Amino acid sequence: MKNHSLNQSYTSAKMSNSQSSILQKPITYISLILLGMGVGIGGTIAFSYPHVFRQQAEAIAPSATPEVPPEWSSLPPITSENFVTDVVKKVGPAVVRIDASRTVKTEVPPMFKDPFFRRFFGSQVPNVPEEEVQRGTGSGFILSEDGKIVTNAHVIAGSQEVSVTLKDGRTFTGKVLGTDPITDVAVIDIEADKLPTVKAGNSDNLNVGEWAIAIGNPLGLNNTVTTGIVSATGRSSSQIGVGDKRVDFIQTDAAINPGNSGGPLLNARGEVIGVNTAIFRNAQGIGFSIPINKAQEIASELIAKGSVDHPYLGIQMVEITPEIKQKIQASGELNINAYSGVLIVQVVPNSPAAASGLKSGDIIQSINQQSLNTPSQVQQAVEQVEVGSVIPVEVERNGKALNLNVKVGVLPNG
Repeated sequence: MKNHSLNQSYTSAKMSNSQSSILQKPITYISLILLGMGVGIGGTIAFSYPHVFRQQAEAIAPSATPEVPPEWSSLPPITSENFVTDVVKKVGPAVVRIDASRTVKTEVPPMFKDPFFRRFFGSQVPNVPEEEVQRGTGSGFILSEDGKIVTNAHVIAGSQEVSVTLKDGRTFTGKVLGTDPITDVAVIDIEADKLPTVKAGNSDNLNVGEWAIAIGNPLGLNNTVTTGIVSATGRSSSQIGVGDKRVDFIQTDAAINPGNSGGPLLNARGEVIGVNTAIFRNAQGIGFSIPINKAQEIASELIAKGSVDHPYLGIQMVEITPEIKQKIQASGELNINAYSGVLIVQVVPNSPAAASGLKSGDIIQSINQQSLNTPSQVQQAVEQVEVGSVIPVEVERNGKALNLNVKVGVLPNG
């Protein structure tokens, strides 16, 4: 009986607990729903009337303005834009697209023209036109309000007229005022006025690491902007494999592709520091620009007379290094004792150098009293003098110093 009574008590307690649990679940659910509604309503009120809650918060704990370091007070305010955006807005309208075309003669193999050959293979001989039209796209920038535009010489090579498209959509026929393949600079003129123009900087004061911005039409994609830094300055033409150019280039990692040629390279202030050129093959991640100081100098001559006269001596040079010396000695052509300097390996016949008595094997010590160690320095020294002037050249010949006077000539075309 006692056990039976205990069992009844246990069963009653179990049923009571079960009923209590069943009742608690709906109550819990209802509590959670009411809590969620309260949070939602409170959030809506806070979102709609933030000043009410801000006033309550300030009444409890007044806000304190954090102290700002003194050096921060001079910093410009942060906006949604940056200096690149400002530069593009300022300079972009002065950057143009240039479409050029030229007619070139195609070389047809002589046997294709042979009557006997055509008699038997006429149906299989391809019809090769004697001429074809080549088209290309480049960039340029407006130098003056009256329509003088700077671009690359290779962009408009062989063209007398080109099509110039402004950023606002206007298109003009551009007349080629002159080209200078030696520096890869050219000038075009369009009949217009009050055009947007660029502002030139000073490429002689560039610092490696400063910002560089390129604007142009790479691969036909108009008004493209790329950014980077000035990676190096004073890159000689021989260093980058274009020995026929007389320019010390600016190197940048801003992307420069075909179509960028002739467009401006800008600094962080929006000043033009170089003329971009994409004539270098296999350049990956690097680009080159003609310094604006040199480009302006060439452009002024092209505007004035349509051509540029470059000073000329008529020598081929190489820098003496241990490896070069060993090769020359092994060839048996020259016998040199010096371990450094600039060696003349060939003198062009009938050139100013030949007329003055310079010879193969001479080692250049100085030009115009300037000590020189590399062919690039020799080229720079010659470029600084006027055509027709006489300059003193000191050389070492067979171990002895020799002074000669050379009358500077004009670099022949082609």
